[in-house]
Amino acid sequence: MKEDILRERYFRKDSRGNVIEDWPGLCRRVSEAVATTEEQREEFFNVMCDCLFLPNTPALTNAGRPDFTMSACFVLPVEDSIEGIFDAAKRAALVHKMGGGTGFSFSRLRPAGDRVGTTNGLASGPCSFMKIFNTSTEVMKQGGTRRGANMGMLRVDHPDILDFISLKSCDGDFSNFNISVAVTDQFMDAVKTSSLFSLRFNGEARKTVKAREIWDKIIEMAWLNGEPGVFFIDRANRANPTPHIGTYEGTNPCGEQMLLPYEACVLGSVNLAKMVRADRDVDWEILRSTVRTAVVFLDNVIDRQAYPLPEIEMMHKGNRKIGLGVMGWADMLIRLGMSYASEAAVTLAEKIMSSITEEAVRVSRELARQHGPFPNWEGSTWAPDVPVRNATLTTIAPTGSISIIAGVSSGIEPVFDFETEQKRADRSFSVSHPLYEEWKKTNPEGQLPGYFIRSADVPVEWHIRMQAAFQKHTHNAISKTVILPHDATTSDVEQAFLLAHDLGCKGLTVYRDGSRRNQVITSRDKRDRVEPVELPKIRDQKLVEVDTSEGKVFVHITMSEREPVEVFITSPVESKHAETYEALAMIMSDALRCGRSPEALLKHIQRANMKHGSVVSPTYAILRAFRMLGVNGCSDTCDECGGVVVLQEGCQTCLSCGASKC
Repeated sequence: MKEDILRERYFRKDSRGNVIEDWPGLCRRVSEAVATTEEQREEFFNVMCDCLFLPNTPALTNAGRPDFTMSACFVLPVEDSIEGIFDAAKRAALVHKMGGGTGFSFSRLRPAGDRVGTTNGLASGPCSFMKIFNTSTEVMKQGGTRRGANMGMLRVDHPDILDFISLKSCDGDFSNFNISVAVTDQFMDAVKTSSLFSLRFNGEARKTVKAREIWDKIIEMAWLNGEPGVFFIDRANRANPTPHIGTYEGTNPCGEQMLLPYEACVLGSVNLAKMVRADRDVDWEILRSTVRTAVVFLDNVIDRQAYPLPEIEMMHKGNRKIGLGVMGWADMLIRLGMSYASEAAVTLAEKIMSSITEEAVRVSRELARQHGPFPNWEGSTWAPDVPVRNATLTTIAPTGSISIIAGVSSGIEPVFDFETEQKRADRSFSVSHPLYEEWKKTNPEGQLPGYFIRSADVPVEWHIRMQAAFQKHTHNAISKTVILPHDATTSDVEQAFLLAHDLGCKGLTVYRDGSRRNQVITSRDKRDRVEPVELPKIRDQKLVEVDTSEGKVFVHITMSEREPVEVFITSPVESKHAETYEALAMIMSDALRCGRSPEALLKHIQRANMKHGSVVSPTYAILRAFRMLGVNGCSDTCDECGGVVVLQEGCQTCLSCGASKC
């Protein structure tokens, strides 16, 4: 698969499309484009060719092309005017054309329904205008090789936040965006105290809602399909090294690089899997040596690349941000015989990242003595200490493609599984993890040791603790996805978000295995997974309020063109049936996704007491919701007892008293 990816995306081709480059040739091309001395050329070539360090993929693709960028990350402002919105869309297209990804905050846009003073019309709101950016990205290919990527972010206190959270409730919508909620400290305090929360625009309070209503919606949607993520925006701004220049509003597409408007960053990763000695100890000298070379490489890129906009060039060269991270962390732990979910691994993570950041700062200070500090150093949080060349130095990216090229695990993620099926374009590959294959060859009949641990088997707590350990010594943020098993609950999602906040992470994304029909990587062994059938395109999501003896229950039903395919239930906080509601919704969703008809499910729900229009049991809350929506087979009410009537064997039959209309 490595060779296929290199041939498709990164190796140079002649006018007829024939590959004219190999791996050493690519490394030579990149090192010559970035280096300023012969000594640097050899250093850069050696660390790349041996996969000790690799820059972000735009550098692999675009190095040596005079009109292309080698930076991966850009954040563009979106102003609250038609001119500002379309200017931002145009700038994004230019960034994508040159090979970069873009991040946007749409928080400056007035909410839907607001009066527009200049025209006396009504504003469409940020969610509507995001469609422009999504469509533009769809038709714009980066350097002729692949589509761009976007991050869309909205502050949690924006009046349209609930609509934003649900943007991707339909599978396939906004496919060129990752979305994340910019969560404030005030909001988290309100969530933890179950308080009211004000939604504002331009400092003016527009309405007050329960903080838990927004929070529960974030959790519900993250459980459904992995989005939105959460980004703790106030915490990020407290780490902003240049507050005198601007305030963070958004991040790059994967969420690990905080950037000011018009700011850019070039990323690269040290391969930790290569930093293990034969005696099963960390090779600290090779690690420090690789970091030194990597920092010089990334700093050089700032001056050796083209920029899509003059505003971006000015900001990037003003702060000279770089983002050095890691890949192969899970492989390092396996080579050390250490479980990902262990105190020893968390302790080592802190030690590793602390060493990387300390060495990176040391090199940046040397570069500042040679070439001067970054221009905006005066007034930064670095001053008046010893000057540095770069406003930020460390970031942990997901390293999707470069980790495949290096043949190691991605970023700081645990191994997804040791035998997987992976999709690339129109093909699928069966992939076995190299260390797994190596162990099996020498232990054909042996039981796999416990340090070979899959992502879905890592408890949520250890996912978060590992991220927090790296975050403690990382200037920017960390791209980390907590992979949950398919049967994970919304409570598991909430636990992950709350723990990430409590332990000092800057953001988090969760993903429940199998929650999307199109998943790039899946376990080859699927015995413990629900296998959903191919479902029709999801058209809509309905919200039904059902009066129960405990108060209002909110039943969310995701609809295909004709039938429900997923059910979610929000029960009153004080409900004694809360766990039952959640479990029932999960079971029904699994069954619906596997092709069971709603009427077949309802047929098996036990009778319950219904009186005076009030629903007593959790099961009947769902029945009532289905009936209110007119779902096929459950739209009528029994004339005898008022119970729910469904279609059974071609006849309308009451589930409560058994009365038949035949």
